[in-house]
Amino acid sequence: MPSGLIALLDDVAGIAKLAAASLDDVTAAAGKAGSKAAGVVIDDTAVTPRYVMGLTPERELPIIWKIAKGSLRNKLLFLLPAALLLSAFAPWLLPPLLMLGGAFLCFEAVEKLLEAVQGGHDVADEALETHSSKELEDQKVSGAIRTDFILSGEIMAIALGTVAAEPIWEQAIILVVVAVLITAGVYGVVGFIVKMDDIGLHLAERRAASTRAIGRGLVMAMPVLMRILSVVGTAAMLWVGGGLIVHGLHEFHWDAIPGMIHHVAEAAAHALPAVGPLVEWLVNAVGGAVVGLVVGGIVVAVLHLFHRKH
Repeated sequence: MPSGLIALLDDVAGIAKLAAASLDDVTAAAGKAGSKAAGVVIDDTAVTPRYVMGLTPERELPIIWKIAKGSLRNKLLFLLPAALLLSAFAPWLLPPLLMLGGAFLCFEAVEKLLEAVQGGHDVADEALETHSSKELEDQKVSGAIRTDFILSGEIMAIALGTVAAEPIWEQAIILVVVAVLITAGVYGVVGFIVKMDDIGLHLAERRAASTRAIGRGLVMAMPVLMRILSVVGTAAMLWVGGGLIVHGLHEFHWDAIPGMIHHVAEAAAHALPAVGPLVEWLVNAVGGAVVGLVVGGIVVAVLHLFHRKH
């Protein structure tokens, strides 16, 4: 009996180790999948604060909460089942879908660049023209959730592409983890960003000179932060979108462009061995961004030509 108990405990310990190893694998894969979707996450963080412009401060956080719930619903109820069905029955569709998603990211990035150069639509002006605050709130929430559906679709597709070789149950767990963590992270940061000026104003009214200085600094930093987020978001969209296209070309064995970027990155890394990995990553990112700029430019030109003819 004692020997049998010891054997049983050994088996339990073995199972526990195996479960822990599986959990570690899932955690690592979720982290990798989430990092691959970084460009879309940055853009999501940059875009969402615009949806609360023109609304009263006390409604900002409730609206962000509504958008966050809509985002989680998008990911878990619609995109997660679709991703698992795709993985189970048509995994060959994933590379072209990722390339299409990459092309869409590139298109959006180039459109943003054109808007920055030519002067785009001002969301604040639109808010001032709308008389009903309830109507404006509903409009902005529904618009944000629609935009989030596209961005969330790209996040889930990128995450699925990273873990496509894993068992289906691991894919499901990883995608749920990615969906929850990214949604919490994005909308937590967005909530802080949109309240940063209010926090700054509150601190600026305190007695201590240092506290007032911090408060004024936060208020002054808000527009600068928004501009930085917009620039970083656009750059990330080009890098991630172009990278998806480059990876898709490699998957289809059209290796001229992927091969050229890879060779340049390797050569740059060898030339600067002290920071080789960083240089290699930067060259690959710039190469992807250049491809993204070209692809996005072509898509924008074709769409504008089509609209002009119709």
